[in-house]
Amino acid sequence: MIDLVLGGARSGKSRHAAQRAAAGALPVTLIATAEGFDDEMRARIARHRAERDPRWKTIEAPLDLPRQLIVHARPGACVIVDCLTLWLTNRLLAAPDDGGDAAGEAAAAELLAALTRCGGHVILVSNEVGLGLVPDTLLGRAFRDAQGRLNQAVAAIAQRVVFVAAGLPLVLKG
Repeated sequence: MIDLVLGGARSGKSRHAAQRAAAGALPVTLIATAEGFDDEMRARIARHRAERDPRWKTIEAPLDLPRQLIVHARPGACVIVDCLTLWLTNRLLAAPDDGGDAAGEAAAAELLAALTRCGGHVILVSNEVGLGLVPDTLLGRAFRDAQGRLNQAVAAIAQRVVFVAAGLPLVLKG
């Protein structure tokens, strides 16, 4: 079962994903994609760790998410990925400077291939980034477009898609 939880910044999407995982009886692994490059981000990561169920296993995977999904998403387990947005950002920033299109397409293809091999319950958290202003940089626009395409591709294969706004989940699919 694949769930996609979408929302804006501070919408409650991570909380919703955690509640969904906790409601099941499966052991949970959280795959975290953030990296703490500055004090503010390190504080965010610490806050997320403090809020997390201490029984959950955590895997740090800023770049190798597809491989980690294949390893950990198996029958009898629940995996939360928090979040696809930071993972895609990391992949675009690590790629050669091609405007982001090829790197975004390659990352999406790898992720979708991994998801087809997953078992158990996979809950993917992702930002809906296309609701705001058009970014003023090439990389910003490439990221927004790649994230939109990735979200659409994941939503197409997910059994359940939820959009969270103001902490309220709206079921879009499933």
